[in-house]
Amino acid sequence: MHTLYWFTRDLRLHDNAALLAAAKSDLLLCVFVVDPRWFAPGPLQSRAMGEHRWRFLWQSLMALERSLRPLGQRLHIAYGEPERVIPELVREHRLARVIRSRQPGTKEAGQWQALKEQLPDTLFQQFETLSLFTEASLPMALDDLPDTFSQFRKQVEKTGERCSERLRIRTLTALPPPPGFPDDNRGECPAIAEPRHPLQFSGGEQAGLDQLKEFLFIRHAIDDYKQTRNALDTWDASSKFSPWLANGSLSVREVAETISEYEASHTRNESTYWLWFELLWREYFYWYALKHGTNLFHRDGVQRKRRTATFYGHRFKAWCQGNTEYPLVNAAMNQLRETGYMSNRARQLVASCFVNELELDWRYGAAWFEQQLIDYDVASNYGNWQYLAGVGADPRGLRQFNLEKQAKQYDPLGTFVDRWGGDTDQPVGLHTVDAADWPIS
Repeated sequence: MHTLYWFTRDLRLHDNAALLAAAKSDLLLCVFVVDPRWFAPGPLQSRAMGEHRWRFLWQSLMALERSLRPLGQRLHIAYGEPERVIPELVREHRLARVIRSRQPGTKEAGQWQALKEQLPDTLFQQFETLSLFTEASLPMALDDLPDTFSQFRKQVEKTGERCSERLRIRTLTALPPPPGFPDDNRGECPAIAEPRHPLQFSGGEQAGLDQLKEFLFIRHAIDDYKQTRNALDTWDASSKFSPWLANGSLSVREVAETISEYEASHTRNESTYWLWFELLWREYFYWYALKHGTNLFHRDGVQRKRRTATFYGHRFKAWCQGNTEYPLVNAAMNQLRETGYMSNRARQLVASCFVNELELDWRYGAAWFEQQLIDYDVASNYGNWQYLAGVGADPRGLRQFNLEKQAKQYDPLGTFVDRWGGDTDQPVGLHTVDAADWPIS
């Protein structure tokens, strides 16, 4: 069978069930589609793809291309809308099958359905490569996914399994040859901006696997992960796996099984468990997104709690530019804008400020994160924003952090604020409201 393999968020050779299925073909065309809509302004004042994630993604694609060549393959990078690009390639090369990894976003699901309608005689197959579990191996039906993470965790941990399948395909010795090769039009892709700070993250499968090994087996930083994970600006304080997990350069099952190996050979304690606990949060939001679909993006969330849809443009701009009256928030937002990354603790604090102090519609904050974060993941991003805004998976409702207290606890000497320029002249009129700024309800 002649197959098109559509790389999406699975930019790796190891533990890739979808690529393994595609390898059982006579001819194989490997494709990644760069969608121009990622770079266009969206309805919530932000773009879907910012410069930091685009740089990391491009590095990951180049690394994937280098990995495919020894296997007799190449990566075709097409610039265009998938609903147009994929059918053209299928028809041009007379391909009978299209394979990709299953995606949790509704836009991605819509694209898949549109392709199936355009190509009714083509076989379409999806495989779960982004998650610890397959849907069939979950301890509950997807429709019965619990409303809270705690309930989900308890059901999963009753099974005693940390991942559903032990594939761990570290290497493929060969892949089928391509059916010719399309003209390479990657030159149309947006330019890669020069980084303003030394790069902390380097894209690609090997870089992700190296970070996994270094965090666990070289630095043994997992040993006290629970105690350090809330640090604002320390590289070894947290795993930093998220960028590679987000675009699939690193398999979450590989991470889970490597944690188990570490526990068996070195130590098993509360911190090693806590890293697994964080993977399980990611897992929950993956299935949460698949269950709730478009409700993940609605103002009133999956709980359908009525929220005021406010948009004060001056407040939103001040938050994005790190020019609020809260130095810790400013520093974190400056770090995000300059590097594409901020710690988990900082994300909670700036989101709390956005929703509570600035009284803004959470969706605008989520969209800004989508543009800026190098490790953007649709399910985790929108799931977490809904959680904090009190319209998602948190049974306790709206969450608000005491920003002054948080600053004293996590940046007592002001080191983080000094490094990222959090102190600014107090904005004038940030909380004033005139008729043009009245909330939209």
